[in-house]
Amino acid sequence: MLQINDLVFRFGGRVLFDQATAVIPKGHRVALIGRNGTGKTTLLRLIAGELSPDGGSIATPPGYRIGVVAQEAPGGDQSLLDAVLAADTERTGLLAEAEHAHDPHRIAEIHTRLADIEAHTAPARAAEILTGLGFDSLAQARPCRDFSGGWRMRVALAGMLFSQPDLLLLDEPTNHLDLEATMWLEAYLRHYPHTILMVSHDRELLNAVPTTTVHLDQGKLTTYSGGYDQFERARRANLERMAAMQTRQAAHRRHLQSFIDRFRYKATKARQAQSRIKMLEKLEPIVGIVEEHTPRFNFPDPDQSAPPLMTLENVAVGYNDQPVLRRLNLRIDPDDRIALLGANGNGKSTLIKLLAKRLAPLSGEVRRSSRLRVGYFAQHQAEELVLDISVLDQARLVMPNMVDEKIRAHLGRFGFSQERVETLNGRLSGGEKARLLLALMSREIPHIIMLDEPTNHLDIDSRTALIEAINAFEGAVLLISHDPHLISLCADRLWLVDQGTCSVFEGDMEDYRRLLVERARTAGSSGNGEKGSGDVANSRRDQRRAAAEMRAAVAPLKRRIMALEKKMADLTERRRKIDITLADPALYNKTGEEVSRVQIERGDVEKRLAAMEEEWLEASAELEEAMSGDVA
Repeated sequence: MLQINDLVFRFGGRVLFDQATAVIPKGHRVALIGRNGTGKTTLLRLIAGELSPDGGSIATPPGYRIGVVAQEAPGGDQSLLDAVLAADTERTGLLAEAEHAHDPHRIAEIHTRLADIEAHTAPARAAEILTGLGFDSLAQARPCRDFSGGWRMRVALAGMLFSQPDLLLLDEPTNHLDLEATMWLEAYLRHYPHTILMVSHDRELLNAVPTTTVHLDQGKLTTYSGGYDQFERARRANLERMAAMQTRQAAHRRHLQSFIDRFRYKATKARQAQSRIKMLEKLEPIVGIVEEHTPRFNFPDPDQSAPPLMTLENVAVGYNDQPVLRRLNLRIDPDDRIALLGANGNGKSTLIKLLAKRLAPLSGEVRRSSRLRVGYFAQHQAEELVLDISVLDQARLVMPNMVDEKIRAHLGRFGFSQERVETLNGRLSGGEKARLLLALMSREIPHIIMLDEPTNHLDIDSRTALIEAINAFEGAVLLISHDPHLISLCADRLWLVDQGTCSVFEGDMEDYRRLLVERARTAGSSGNGEKGSGDVANSRRDQRRAAAEMRAAVAPLKRRIMALEKKMADLTERRRKIDITLADPALYNKTGEEVSRVQIERGDVEKRLAAMEEEWLEASAELEEAMSGDVA
């Protein structure tokens, strides 16, 4: 059990924790959430013993092993598999001691302990974790120095997962992972045998893994049961309850004050008035939950452009005359919302650079609309910001022909106030830098925005704001992200970058998950001596072909259902706003025609919503029948 008791910690003149208390029972999987800058990473460092609290205590049971992913990625000539195996220091130490031990009793103890910790299965377990994080058997045998920093951080994560500490501390574990590895990690953590405390802004991960959510806000820790969605519902209920209590108390105060004002100086009522004065003085104000402001931002809508915006015919693209992708035959229309799927290293960023004119095709033809404007957000673009100039000066560099008033107005679309634009880039948070880059990217009002991992430094509220901005944008969107929640809410078409090309994926994110599971199962079977069996290989090909045919058959139905769900959500929101208008007494001070118009509109929305719900039910039943028919 992890116990945090009355924790106090100050940093840089700020009080990050003020009498914060929480208890995390053994075996619980806990999400630590809160806005950027509230101190989540600091709390992990306090628990790990890297920092000392100014007050209170953090207690764990004796011998409790706490695991933190190393900041320094493993390097050198050691193979990936050996680097992960070395993370289990007990096993490594016992094996080293066994080579030099001479005492028969000690040798027996060593081998008994090695059997207890299942040391003989360690290479297989380490290889399984590395495979899940994207390293095939050939990569696992290569030295760590062959890999980039991001891939070596995956090895560090693999080592920590392999060592299975009693308390696993994870700080943004999906930051260096692609979508495929993120999905694997989600499944792995759900079955982790010990306690987990993790910080993440990946909403799907926060819903799939945690049994408990701890919210860090204003220096306090509040515990909620379940994942992020359950936390949001509980917190919203608390906000509504506090608002109702404040309203009732304000009414009670007004009633008491009214009595006091009327009868304070009247002899027959003076005693009752004094009694109410004391009651008013003792009435403690209800402290509401303070909701911090989340910057909202939006992309400027472009002028209309005739389809297609872009077409690719038999295109190859790569570097130094070496193709990374071939046989590209693709089309983008003005209303497209496309997400690129595929493991890191398959060429997703290469494709988006080609489409954004950052790379020239090696062969084939790319045709673009004559007036096409493209906005491109690169995942490592923050490194190009000049740190010792202000946000406004950075914008002036890329918008030299625009007057300051328009530059400030454009930055304001992305949450930069009149004061905040004077902040030096070096003092911006990761999320603010991302918002600045989004603002600079959209300065020419693009017809299509291309986003390569735009959420890496955004907290959950900022990710929600980005989702709303993308969905409100009138142009086309091309998206690369390891956040399934973002993809599922923003994309209505999926392209799969795989095996040296890119093709339309006929299915949704659930279909893609099933495809990854099937591939992992196939790869696992191939590693068990079945690789040479022609019958098995043919059977698998038949299964994959049947699955692809099924996805292609039901894809139009799924797209129709998604479109209906979006329209139903819009109508439901419109109905809610009309109901607010109808509940406002000010409406009935207007003309009868105005009241009648609002009531007619309400009826029309209700009728359209009922028709769409009926259509949605029919489409859903049709989809269910198609899926079950395939199974049969």
